Amino acid sequence: MSKDTISDILTCIRNADMANKETVRIGFTNIVEKIVQILLREGFIKNAREHRENNKSFLVLTLRYRRNRRGRTIFNLKRVSRPGLRIYSTYPKIPRILGGMGIVILSTSQGIITDREARLERVGGEILCYIW
Repeated sequence: MSKDTISDILTCIRNADMANKETVRIGFTNIVEKIVQILLREGFIKNAREHRENNKSFLVLTLRYRRNRRGRTIFNLKRVSRPGLRIYSTYPKIPRILGGMGIVILSTSQGIITDREARLERVGGEILCYIW
């Protein structure tokens, strides 16, 4: 695991999705918890539960599968801002993913929120990732 926990969880979810795994276990941090809550609320994952093992906390995610005609999953995650290159955006310039079908997760002064919430609250911030 690297120091970039957000890209680690996105990679774990992406790899489990490509391997057709039903569940994936990721390390628990406050940022991870907020991102998982957004994924759960937006319907990208089915269920999330906390699991403790040897004084370490993990989140166990149950993935939701959507397939296209060729049998491949339709679930893409892309890390945008990273520790070496931070990407910030004001609220009018927050990108729309697939015309609003996907979501952008931002870190703002209001906490970690989606692009729709940021536009409603008129707040910009660091673009963490795109999910579609």
